[in-house]
Amino acid sequence: MNDPKHRVPDFNQSQKLLNALKTLLLSGTVSTQAEIKQALQQQGFYINQSKISRLLRRLGAIKVTNQQGESSYSLPREPLLPSAQSSLAQLIIDIAANETLIIIRTNPGSASLIAALLDRQAAELGILGTVAGDDTLFIVPRSIHTIQQTLTAIKKRLYDED
Repeated sequence: MNDPKHRVPDFNQSQKLLNALKTLLLSGTVSTQAEIKQALQQQGFYINQSKISRLLRRLGAIKVTNQQGESSYSLPREPLLPSAQSSLAQLIIDIAANETLIIIRTNPGSASLIAALLDRQAAELGILGTVAGDDTLFIVPRSIHTIQQTLTAIKKRLYDED
């Protein structure tokens, strides 16, 4: 299917974009979304302002003022805590799988929350177990032969939470 509406996202490319954006934010040198767009374009990422805005929200980026009184985007020093109104999808940065494993990358501090939720529903989701770090979650499917069904069930559970 060549229809862009039905394109499957390239999770590896998405992760590269997120890493590039995180590096920019950690540098403390970008103060507008236009500057972010330009810096990302110089690295080969061609995205529009609305996608930049969504990624900034997803990463929990904030505007800070430095000692010279200049503002710039930055990542929060503390992990993002979900609000009562937020969905699980807002905590998730990326979900990827290969032939044997599913990996979920989350906002800092959110991986164990997602892991606990998935572990409680392991049987229904086809999961053997999970291992969570700070912002990365490894999921072992019950069978590598049904990994796509397990991936679909996990995405449905996490993204259809609302």
